[in-house]
Amino acid sequence: MSAEKQYIELYERFTSLIDAKSAPVLNAQRTDAISVFKKMGFPKITSENYKHTDIPTAYAPDYGLNLNRLDIPVNPYEVFRCDVPNLSTLLYFIVNDSFYTYHENKARLPEGVLVGSLRELALSHPELIEKYYNKIADNSKDGTVALNTALAQDGFCLYVPQRTILEKPLQLINILRGESDFMVNRRLLVILEEGAQAKLLVCDHTMDNAKFLASQVTEIYAGKNSVFDFYDMEESTLTTTRVASTFVRQEAGSNVLVNGITLHNGVTRNNYYITLMGENAETNLCGMAIADRKESVDNYTFIDHAVPFCHSNELFKYVIDDDAQGSFSGRILVRTDAQKTVAYQSNKNLCVTPEARMFTKPQLEIYADDVKCSHGATVGQLDQNALFYLRSRGISESEAKMLLMFAFTNDVIENIRLDALKDRLRQLVEKRFRGELSKCAGCGVCR
Repeated sequence: MSAEKQYIELYERFTSLIDAKSAPVLNAQRTDAISVFKKMGFPKITSENYKHTDIPTAYAPDYGLNLNRLDIPVNPYEVFRCDVPNLSTLLYFIVNDSFYTYHENKARLPEGVLVGSLRELALSHPELIEKYYNKIADNSKDGTVALNTALAQDGFCLYVPQRTILEKPLQLINILRGESDFMVNRRLLVILEEGAQAKLLVCDHTMDNAKFLASQVTEIYAGKNSVFDFYDMEESTLTTTRVASTFVRQEAGSNVLVNGITLHNGVTRNNYYITLMGENAETNLCGMAIADRKESVDNYTFIDHAVPFCHSNELFKYVIDDDAQGSFSGRILVRTDAQKTVAYQSNKNLCVTPEARMFTKPQLEIYADDVKCSHGATVGQLDQNALFYLRSRGISESEAKMLLMFAFTNDVIENIRLDALKDRLRQLVEKRFRGELSKCAGCGVCR
């Protein structure tokens, strides 16, 4: 049986159960999504944008799914003790693909702000969720997005009304837990109205050694003159496959920072689709991947400059060690009317061993004639002259390599607009390069 067929049969067999354990707003999107999936299937490794990640093979195993929304025996507030020094966050959890609601966050939020379970908010505020849910997550772009839309029953939602500023960052912890092979389908929906400001840090953790497939679709609406920071950090295991798609729509004058960081993983495929729909919108899209052993990290980006006077800056860096593999494919589209566009794209990669593999494909597609655009990519090894200089100062070879690799990734970390998170990430990256367990210190989940 093909991977596509097993999920189509599963959906058709359990449609009533999936709907019963979710919300009508989410259910309304399923029929169209599964129809698209039937036509498209999973992206094949022969397709241009998936040459280095075998999606059908990743979805082929017979994973378990929690369609009945059974409670997972873990209280994340008890086992999770991660404390980023000097960073006070509002903490929320998703266990597998269910928002954890048994421990309410007591923090006082500004009037009108909504944070919590996507399913519950779709029941209590159906008009709001219906207006935004699955409106920019284009199912026709990718079969994995269509399947996620057909199967997702819950997730996380943040709504910030006009001219409201969230002073404290929000932190969402995705925890994978299971004794057998397991698949999760979660949705994240972020809505910032005109003049709103917020910051969201999302962290992926794995508690058990079972094989996990984590499918995630994120939709971010940045209203006029809004400011939003989205930090997405993965610290999973070699037995975890992550397939994530992030869709961003920006209105005039909005400022969005997206920073995706992979520190530990198995197989990771991240898609970023950003559309600048209003003039003077600004996007900063950054990414960093550290991979060793047999790990694989594949990032695909698409920034669409649809209107004039917008600015995008894109930077991705990889450090690939051992037999690991990295892949980057970035496309910037400047449409005919998008005059005065400023767009920069850079992908820089470091292969530490001869066996490490890196594939890169930066792309510019420009149909306007009054723009400032550039793109480029490099793949290289450690600078032997710099390594010799450090060794001549009495620094050991392993320490010298660590210092050079750390310096290589530092400018991605510098793009973080939270000083406490920036300092903490420097510590995690340094520990990662030293070969130490780079999980969050004091975190019961990661021990």
